Amino acid sequence: MLRDGEIALLGDTGLAAVSEVAHELGQMSILLVRGEADAEHQDATVIDYAGSLPVVWVARAFSDVAGRWARDRGPMTLLVETDGPLCVGERKRIERFVAILGRQSE
Repeated sequence: MLRDGEIALLGDTGLAAVSEVAHELGQMSILLVRGEADAEHQDATVIDYAGSLPVVWVARAFSDVAGRWARDRGPMTLLVETDGPLCVGERKRIERFVAILGRQSE
């Protein structure tokens, strides 16, 4: 699924972190979503980028706007809050989500 999908990161932690994620996921490249000056504009940029695609959005926290957007949109959306590396439970949750997406695309 990752080979057919798209992975994009908000590059606020530096290129070394992006490279680490790419290695961990076995990806040769990863897109970066531009950073914005404030949380409201950052949400809008990520939401615009997601468009009509299913999305897994991992962030420290989500605004009410992002939560409503995720609930109300048609494509499958998973919001994952974390303030550090993903714990095993969250990784499994994302794996289940991606597996469901894979089954739906067959």
